[in-house]
Order: sequence, then structure tokens, then C-alpha cells
Amino acid sequence: MIYTCTLNPAIDYVVHLDRFEPGELNRALSTSKFAGGKGINVSRVLTRFGAENTALGFLGGFTGDFIINELDKEGIRHRFIRVAEDTRINVKVKAGKETEINGQGPTVTLKESEQFKALVERLNEGDILLLAGSVLSCLPKNYYTQLMELAKERGIKVAVDTSGPVLKELLQHKPFFIKPNHHELGELFQTSIQSKEQAIHLAKKLMEKGIENVIISMAGEGALFVNKDIVLSAKPPQGQVKNSVGAGDSMVAGFLAGYVKGKPMQEAFRFSVAAGSATAFSEDLCTKEKAEQLYSEVQISEIE
Repeated sequence: MIYTCTLNPAIDYVVHLDRFEPGELNRALSTSKFAGGKGINVSRVLTRFGAENTALGFLGGFTGDFIINELDKEGIRHRFIRVAEDTRINVKVKAGKETEINGQGPTVTLKESEQFKALVERLNEGDILLLAGSVLSCLPKNYYTQLMELAKERGIKVAVDTSGPVLKELLQHKPFFIKPNHHELGELFQTSIQSKEQAIHLAKKLMEKGIENVIISMAGEGALFVNKDIVLSAKPPQGQVKNSVGAGDSMVAGFLAGYVKGKPMQEAFRFSVAAGSATAFSEDLCTKEKAEQLYSEVQISEIE
């Protein structure tokens, strides 16, 4: 079973405009609302791919109720700790360029944070726990580390999709899988990545630290997969990019779905890139059909 952890979920409120004029009255052409947050995005895609999973996190207020209802509509299992304050709303204004305004998350009490740890303690050996996104400012800075230690004590594989100091700290505990983009990978080594060769070199340094599998998204240059046995490069399919939100989360879901179904790493990686591309070419997160359609268009090459 895969468990996705989203400590700070959100309603993603998407507003489409012809143009956006600051300081003026702007009228929307259309609006839409989605249950959001990195781990929740991964759960939504995993469910579409038929991979068993459960979404974990903190939710509160009428906004939290909306997220629960949306997950129920999609048949997504969930176990959330309820908090007193409202779950945040993130506004995404699309008018040629995309502008994001992210809300502030709710306060989580010490009791609630301990209740969440108890959820992790009930997971089983062989499960996968994905720690995705940022840590709420009201929680200890090392809260993800605490969760990771609890998980690893129980034989649970931990996947990580976060960035900055939090990612750097978690690397010390040897996650089973991480998916930085090339900027985030460069930040780990206080450098700027200029080539695939440089990205591969740094990924191999992560292998030396005990990280098992790394996917690096390289923007227009595709993606790389590195583990101790193989290095792969993927050229993504061509298409019109409609959506920048959730493509990375879809890559994580694609890889984990392939992994838990026992696919070879090359196939899991190819499906990861297909899923990310399918989301980028869609208004919402990808469907299984769209990802499968693009799967054959992803060009994979092995790098010696």
C-alpha cells in the first residue's frame, strides 16, 4: 500500500482571464476548484492508475470538507487528522502568464501532530510512505524527519518529494526514492546544473549517501533516472503545455504505480515521464488513458 502525506493541503482555485489588470476589476472567463497539495495530487493520479493508496494529512473547516468530498467522489481512501482552522485556498490566475497566490495553512496543535504520528505507526512493513510538499510553519522543522524515522523503524520505504533544507535533512536518512528537478538537485550541492552529465554526476553522489532511486526532471531536456544499476535518459513526447500544476506530482505517481506493480525500472521511469507529460498537456491531472497513449512516445536511452 502507498500512503501519501500532505501536511498542508489546499483547494486549488483556478481563474481563467483574457488578461489580468492589477488594481482594476477583472472578470473571470471560467473558474474551477480542485483538491490540491502535492501528496493529494499523487493520490489522485495513483487512483486513476489503479494503484492502491491512502491519502494522509491535516484538514479543517469547510475547505477541508470540500477536499474530503472531492476525494470521496474519486474513490480515494483517506485518513486525515481534523484541525480547528480552515484548510488553505491557493488561487491560480491564468491570463497568458500564470500567477499563483498561496494561502496560509492552519495551525496544528501538539496533540494533533502526535495523532498524525500515530497514523504512521500503524503502517505495515513493506508499505511506501511518500512525504510530499512543505512542512507547516507551526510544526517542528524536523517533523518530516520524525515521521521518516518512525516509518523506517517499521520497515516502511520512504519516498520524498520536497526541496531545500528539508530535503537535505531527509537525505541523511536514505530515502528509497526522490524526485528533484535540476534546480533543486543543484541547490543540494550549492551549484547550478548546466548539463545532463553534471546532473548524473551529482545523482551518483546521492547514491553514495544511500539514496536508492532518483528521478531528475530537466525541464525542456526531459528527465533522468539514476540508481546503482542503471542510468536512463528520457525524451518526453511533444505537445501543447496547458498546465504546469501537478506535472511533477504525476511523475512521482507514475513511477510509484509502476514500482508497486513490479514493473522493471525502465518501464516505471517511462510511465513516470508519460504521466508528467499527460498532466502538462491537460487542464487537470492526467488520466490513465492519456498517460498510456503517450507512453509509447517517450524515448528512453541508457547512458553508460
